[in-house]
Amino acid sequence: MEILNKIDATNLPKHLAIIMDGNGRWAKQQGLLRSLGHQSGTKSVKVIIEASARLGIEFLTLYAFSSENWNRPKLEVETLMKVLINSLKKELVTLQKNNIKLNAIGNLEKLPKSAQKELLDVINKTKDNTKMTLTLALSYGSREELVSAVKNICRKVKNNIISIDTIDDSIINEHLYTQNLPDVDLLIRTSGEHRISNFLLWQIAYAELYFTDILWPDFKEEDLYEAIISYQKRERRFGKTSEQIK
Repeated sequence: MEILNKIDATNLPKHLAIIMDGNGRWAKQQGLLRSLGHQSGTKSVKVIIEASARLGIEFLTLYAFSSENWNRPKLEVETLMKVLINSLKKELVTLQKNNIKLNAIGNLEKLPKSAQKELLDVINKTKDNTKMTLTLALSYGSREELVSAVKNICRKVKNNIISIDTIDDSIINEHLYTQNLPDVDLLIRTSGEHRISNFLLWQIAYAELYFTDILWPDFKEEDLYEAIISYQKRERRFGKTSEQIK
């Protein structure tokens, strides 16, 4: 694939995060039920997971189901949960074959018991894999995550486990769902929307943002490569001047 030659293998995002948006609109354009859009979206998930692993990306986080998504019609939520369970069952082979470890973040206790069981099963079976960590954000909301972190830190201050004077970025990081993940380097959002939608607000403080009009079921390997090429053309200064980072 010619586009692959344009990618600098020494300058990949260590942590890539994706807001997978547009399944419903894709289905509507095709004259299909929204549920079929979600099912079609799982094909893109598999393609992007395998492509990311081949490139050498160490951490891939996918926004699969937000805390706000619980407010969608009951039938659609039930369909999403079924799609999740079936995908986990089917993709275990893919994860093992590619040496990928599965991780999950969010208020997982809100998931149906069947989904929790399948999720924990795949997490346990892939826990020793080392090539890439795939994190699914499920029943996830960044504000909820931050509130939870603040509450936990406050409890520890109250119980003299930590001092208020020691609270810094690292202490906050330790109390987030993503405590074992590095900050995001590149955030991709599909479907033409230009917003973050309560996703990893703390973790994307210095991430490069990439928005594309492509709906998620149509997002393919080449589209991922285009996003990475765009990322590699940018100068990441982290608050410094261009001269300071040269």
